[in-house]
Amino acid sequence: MCYQTRQTKTVKDLELRYKVTLSNPSYGPLFNEPSHHLNGFVHPNMLLIPQQKPSVLAPGIWGIVPPNKKAEDIRPYYKESVRYGSGLNAQSEKLFNHFIYKHSVFTMRCIIPVTGFFEPHTVEKKKYPVFIHKKDDSAFSLAGIYTIIGEHITFTILTKKANPYFERIHNVKKRQPVILNEASETEWLDTELTEGDIKSILQEDYDAKQLEAYTINNDLYKPQVDSNTNTITEPVTYPGLAYTYL
Repeated sequence: MCYQTRQTKTVKDLELRYKVTLSNPSYGPLFNEPSHHLNGFVHPNMLLIPQQKPSVLAPGIWGIVPPNKKAEDIRPYYKESVRYGSGLNAQSEKLFNHFIYKHSVFTMRCIIPVTGFFEPHTVEKKKYPVFIHKKDDSAFSLAGIYTIIGEHITFTILTKKANPYFERIHNVKKRQPVILNEASETEWLDTELTEGDIKSILQEDYDAKQLEAYTINNDLYKPQVDSNTNTITEPVTYPGLAYTYL
């Protein structure tokens, strides 16, 4: 599952990378600050590119909320749904029949730009945080869907069965986020996609040779520690692990 991400690029970097513009320039100062660790369970605002307006970067709240809810229901919904993951991830296998996802899958898909994400690696029931990013540390795209609740966008990151690379990392639940190939980014937001087209993109593999993964400080898992610092992604070696880099 993907409950924690990193996004350290400036708004201008993302505008150039995706050929989009920020939906409201007044958001610039907020999103120009690097986010070294975004914990999904505090439901941060993140930038995304929505299918309904693919020329913009728009802020969205991480954690999808059913479309029949009102703005004042968002926070209470997160509290009730925490046992189900608070809407942070959506299994892509359920996209076409889940009571929330099926309302978004054809018309409200999105791209979530990130510069990395974090997954647990488990040895003898102990979890070690692993940081995954591109070797050149550039931005890449996670696939998502969203709902619009009043004036708010709420979104979720899609996941799928882990490929062999991610299976070594997320070695218990064996899931991974759906990472879009650059060639498929524009297509993902195409309004004409059929169910078959969507499934085909979801099944594409991302070239693991572009990625680097390694264990980091378990401060990532300590709520009393401020882990939103540029040191959180420094490699850490643990006794008992046969490797640090994956």
